[in-house]
Amino acid sequence: MAQPLDYRTIREIFARFQAAEPEPKGELEHVNAYTLLVAVALSAQATDVGVNRATRGLFAVVDTPEKMLALGEEGLIGHIRTIGLYRNKAKNVIALSRILVEEYGGAVPSSRAALQALPGVGRKTANVVLNMWWGLPAQAVDTHIFRVGNRTRIAPGKSVEAVERAIEDNVPAEFQRHAHHWLILHGRYVCKARKPVCANCLIRDLCPYEDKTL
Repeated sequence: MAQPLDYRTIREIFARFQAAEPEPKGELEHVNAYTLLVAVALSAQATDVGVNRATRGLFAVVDTPEKMLALGEEGLIGHIRTIGLYRNKAKNVIALSRILVEEYGGAVPSSRAALQALPGVGRKTANVVLNMWWGLPAQAVDTHIFRVGNRTRIAPGKSVEAVERAIEDNVPAEFQRHAHHWLILHGRYVCKARKPVCANCLIRDLCPYEDKTL
């Protein structure tokens, strides 16, 4: 198992990320905590671009769990048919909407445990909502963060959970809130899976990845 970079190097990496993008934002479109939760739940095994394309029309008419229940499962499917696994996702969204109405008065809970208890909401989805809506330092590890964490040795780990813990342990507290977005954006646009764009990388001189591209 690779050892993480030293504290000073990790701090310099995130200082550069912060200087380049002081307030990084998630790319899923939403209007409130509920639509964010739905968008993240729909984004599993789908791209943000594809989800946004499907939810623009949906969120124009549905922005509360009550309205989602009124729309119904088949009505929801009509909006999200272009998204992978849309039938199962629609079933989960209707089920979680019912729970939000019946148990939380229509509000989205701000507890990880409560969020994860909702149908179709795993730890990653819960962490995205906690981070993006409530500004908590929750680290939602997706394929991009897993790759960047291991390549750069900012947060090496053999599992998603291990990388999440490594980010919490290794990244200085002042950068914890936005660490999730900086790493996702870096992985999506620079440190790509097949051909990283190392020539445009802000941290190339600090990164120990051996197979850098020219």
